[in-house]
Amino acid sequence: MLFSIGRSKPSNCYRIALFINIKTDAMRNCCFVTLPKFILCLVILGIGEDTLNSQQPNTYKKEGAITIASCQFPVSEKVPENARWIMEQMVSAHDSGAHVAHFPECALSGYPGVDMDTMVRFNWRELQLYTDSIMHLADKLKMWVILGSIHPLQKGIKPMNSLYIINPIGKLAGRYDKRFCTNGDLKFFSAGDHSVVFEINDIKCGLLICYDVRFPELYREYKKLDVDIIFQSFYNARQKPGSIHPIIMPITSQARAATNHFYMSLTNSSAQHSWPCHFITPDGLIQSKLESDVAGVLISKIDLSEKYYDASRPFREKALEDTLSSEEPPDHERYYNRTKL
Repeated sequence: MLFSIGRSKPSNCYRIALFINIKTDAMRNCCFVTLPKFILCLVILGIGEDTLNSQQPNTYKKEGAITIASCQFPVSEKVPENARWIMEQMVSAHDSGAHVAHFPECALSGYPGVDMDTMVRFNWRELQLYTDSIMHLADKLKMWVILGSIHPLQKGIKPMNSLYIINPIGKLAGRYDKRFCTNGDLKFFSAGDHSVVFEINDIKCGLLICYDVRFPELYREYKKLDVDIIFQSFYNARQKPGSIHPIIMPITSQARAATNHFYMSLTNSSAQHSWPCHFITPDGLIQSKLESDVAGVLISKIDLSEKYYDASRPFREKALEDTLSSEEPPDHERYYNRTKL
């Protein structure tokens, strides 16, 4: 089901040239007593087995399948170099049958505060030209692209830390703006305030960026919107040795996936020192990941007909409606008296 493609440095761009000339431009009304005995036994046995195994497989009847390419490369302040990595990995993703290529936070622009100390002389025209080239390649390859970059507003207003949604005809289908920006981010960026939901092959997709992972409310919001997969782009590279981020970021994401029962694609820059792309299934398990600090493309497949363990299923809807208990508590004096044995 899964495999990865890795490279230590960009190869020649002759294959990209084949595609693009870089240019500017539960049974209802059922009565058990009426069932034949052998069917009734099957029903009872089925319930018993599920209970004994303490499993809660999902029962969502959905259909849809996509192949995802989660991409990592050493993001830098050099937009042309970033663009070469992005376009080469798009071609690699296409050759592997991917419907969508997913890139890290600020993949094209570089990350202010780490890759660059200031944006005073940032070349916005160059960024636009290479964005156009990537959109043109998406059209040639007929694939979706989730591209981390910076979105300008106007002079005097800080830009947005964004994910562009580029559709298979090379058009901008939407944009997610990072909602929770760190104090460091706020020196360079304005914060967004909206969620984004779009569909690829009938699969509902949502977007988040890096520090958003600290706020479970954002994931609950997407669950209420019936999202099937979260594409989350990070920039946790160029860390100091011993940084906590490579440990806690994937684990936190696993919890987000399991409690909300959706897939997650995590991408990150592969610049030293980093943690790699992960693909997480709705049970919260890491299905696959790349190597750290090495460029590569992680290919993963989603099929909504597949079943995954879902411990929260019986009570998740109640919790989403702010009923934070499995059932009403007993109406008894000893229940309410909490200072007496």
